[in-house]
Amino acid sequence: MSKGIVIKDYINMILPVYRPYLKDYSHRVNVFYGGAGSGKSKFVVQKMLYKLLNDKRKCLVVRKVGATIRASIFAEFKTLISDLGIYNQCNINKSDMTIELPNGSAFIFKGLDDSEKVKSIEGIDDIIIEEATELVENDFTQLNLRLRSKKENQQIHMMFNPVSKVNWVYKLFFVKKYKGALIVKTTYKDNTFLPKSYIESVENLKETNYPMWEIYANGKFASLDKRVFTNWEVLDFDLRSVMLEGAKPLAEKLGLNVVTMINPFGSPVLKTKIKKTAYFGLDFGYTNDPTAFIAFLIDKEERKIWIYDEFYRSGMLNKDIYDLIVKKGYSKEIITADSAEPKSIEELRRLGLRRIVSARKGKDSIIHGLQYLQSFKIYIHPKCVNAIMEFENYTWQKDKKTGEYINKPIDKYCHLIDALRYGAERSRFNDYGKCVAI
Repeated sequence: MSKGIVIKDYINMILPVYRPYLKDYSHRVNVFYGGAGSGKSKFVVQKMLYKLLNDKRKCLVVRKVGATIRASIFAEFKTLISDLGIYNQCNINKSDMTIELPNGSAFIFKGLDDSEKVKSIEGIDDIIIEEATELVENDFTQLNLRLRSKKENQQIHMMFNPVSKVNWVYKLFFVKKYKGALIVKTTYKDNTFLPKSYIESVENLKETNYPMWEIYANGKFASLDKRVFTNWEVLDFDLRSVMLEGAKPLAEKLGLNVVTMINPFGSPVLKTKIKKTAYFGLDFGYTNDPTAFIAFLIDKEERKIWIYDEFYRSGMLNKDIYDLIVKKGYSKEIITADSAEPKSIEELRRLGLRRIVSARKGKDSIIHGLQYLQSFKIYIHPKCVNAIMEFENYTWQKDKKTGEYINKPIDKYCHLIDALRYGAERSRFNDYGKCVAI
């Protein structure tokens, strides 16, 4: 350990439930999961900091989206380093999100959405995966294959709150029983440092939101029958190929030339025959709820939806929303937005989103919109991690008296789904639907 750090004091900082695992390097893959407030992420930070202070190593810390790391595990590392009194001895680069310890060990924080930069990192001895359920199985496979340095005791540490049983982590570690993995489940009851007010708020979920109580208090995987959507899957599709599927045989049937086959949107005849239409939805948020934008294709004949792009951010002003939509190349598209914010819609229109429109709302509009979406097979691109998260966690309410699920969803994990409902209104009501070039 670094000079000035007393091992006894360090162990006392660690929750008793985790202390047996501090110096346990016997498992290559270590899975720490369970309820919220269990202290699992903090322990992994404590363990890996201890490990790298004792041995010069390089640890890659990842999350699916890089922008989410700064306020989560990167901040956790900085706090612990400060608590240990070695902050000024470390080289902490807040811009690049790297931490170099006094002995030369290094933590490198990256999002898997920046895959090329992750691939360029050499000599990785350990890996930490925060919120592992945001990843897809291939992400884990590729990371595991990269862990091949000459250092002993190489480890992958994964942390997550359980979501649904269709998530890859459940299938890989709890159904297939991944060989050689250490699996540790903890809940808020294992965290002796929690304040009474937090414990009370968690326990209140049992009465107010039972599915969330099961997940975030008891650390259980959500059951499939509670979820609003069961008609979806994650699929790594090529957008243009999906958009133009069937265009070539149709062009040949119509006797069009090869140039037209390559660019079917260049033919007025063929363009009208392409069945898939792009739609866009926007749900406003700010402090507690994120602003959510979604882009997707609909094929009404085949009853299929392909979700291919999103953004999901808190604290966005209308100018920020406009700038990001422009950056993504959707400023000229018809975007259906939450009608509860007419002022924001008008401001976005004045900024340059000339074709933004208000969603229709009325009696039972939510349930009717959901029923329409349930009539499709929905494919979600792996990069749309927040859409995947919402589809996995969007559940029906439970009647407090009968214990039965009712035809009303819980108002959680629904921001992108709300945006999806708004965007799909054009298809549902056959309004101004146009094919767009990709």
